[in-house]
Amino acid sequence: MSYNIFDCTAPAMPKPAKGTEIVKLLLSQASRDMREPLVPMAIPALASHLTDVEFMYSDNQYYELCGQMGHLVGPSGIGKAQLTHLIEAVMRPFRDHDEVEYKKLADWIRQVKTRGANKEKPERPEVSFWFPPADITAPAFLQNALALEHQGGRTQYLNLPEVEMADRMCGGHKQVSQMVRNIYDRTRAGALRATADGVTGNPLLRVNLTFSSTPEAARLFYKRDMTNGFFGRIPFAYKARGERKGKIPRQGQYDDEFLAMLDEYLLRLDNCKGRFVVRPLNKIADQLADEMARLADLADDDMLFELSHRSIFAAWKKAATLWILNDQTYCRSIGDYMVWFCYYDLWSKVRVFSDMFKLGEAQMDEVQKSGPKNMLDSLERSFNEQQLEALRLELGKSKEGTKHQINVWKNRGFITYSNQTGLYTKTEEYLKGSGSTTTN
Repeated sequence: MSYNIFDCTAPAMPKPAKGTEIVKLLLSQASRDMREPLVPMAIPALASHLTDVEFMYSDNQYYELCGQMGHLVGPSGIGKAQLTHLIEAVMRPFRDHDEVEYKKLADWIRQVKTRGANKEKPERPEVSFWFPPADITAPAFLQNALALEHQGGRTQYLNLPEVEMADRMCGGHKQVSQMVRNIYDRTRAGALRATADGVTGNPLLRVNLTFSSTPEAARLFYKRDMTNGFFGRIPFAYKARGERKGKIPRQGQYDDEFLAMLDEYLLRLDNCKGRFVVRPLNKIADQLADEMARLADLADDDMLFELSHRSIFAAWKKAATLWILNDQTYCRSIGDYMVWFCYYDLWSKVRVFSDMFKLGEAQMDEVQKSGPKNMLDSLERSFNEQQLEALRLELGKSKEGTKHQINVWKNRGFITYSNQTGLYTKTEEYLKGSGSTTTN
């Protein structure tokens, strides 16, 4: 397999190469320590520039590239604000559009206030905001979605510096799960909503959304949503604090030269229309599906397997966006990033939430104690059934599943059995990395 999601060290990001020059540009002004998490977090903002674009996934269905999300998790003071700086550069055209819309709204409010009580009020203009403020309320969010649908189906993008802001946007924490699922699946809001004019609507939610928070805030936010599909729909990018250093991280400037180069890429997104099938990306999705099944078998963890389905789909959407940014041309580097996006998301989930996969309430210092582990790596090169049974019991798994797990590992080619010694031995293929989780 490509990366080890059970290791303390994050999967190493591929180096930008031919086909992914946009990554090099995006990271050119970021401090060195924050480059890794900024790449997957910036793509939802980039993808919000797309309209009338669909790609066929491996299931033979076409999907729009909206519904992309991300949650940047890291300790306080780690540099999460750098994401906002990058996003503001990417979203300048949206800011310009919204400034005109705010002026329309302000002019209407002024006219309403200057009319006498008995005079007919001017009709409220239908305005739409492509980059709404982070403190948007639920009625305003849905009203905006309705306006965007009426005006051609643009995607609105929101960047929430604190994950708790999602409660306000969705009308309360109980509504966040359903709203995010509707955003991810590009479905309608699910109920008729009243606008300021008394108009009702049920808008199709074309939204890209990013959050930021500390690990503690993230664990508190998702603690009741680990198994309802909401948690799995959010790709994560975790940045640990690392070593203490007596140096202030250096950031660059998003100057005119940078913005001119960025605008060339944004134009590719704006001009892209139609339906596409990028077979190399679908081939990688199929390969990842097999790797994720093997990974879940090593940990004997169903939740890890279920989470991986949406990690693959989210990585595929990001790679499709990179394909457009590369002038609609596939290069191997794009595939490398697709694989990394998938593993980095799963690694981040394991690092921050693994103990909560089943327990739901453990503290941060207990992460990894009860979460998914590669059990085969925890055993000696040769072992017997009793040793695996003891390991399973130590990890809180059933004794009865031992024989089934051994059979799965044998069928996967991870281990062989010797009648002479009565021991199971890891195969050379597994040890070399094709069946293990060793990084390439």
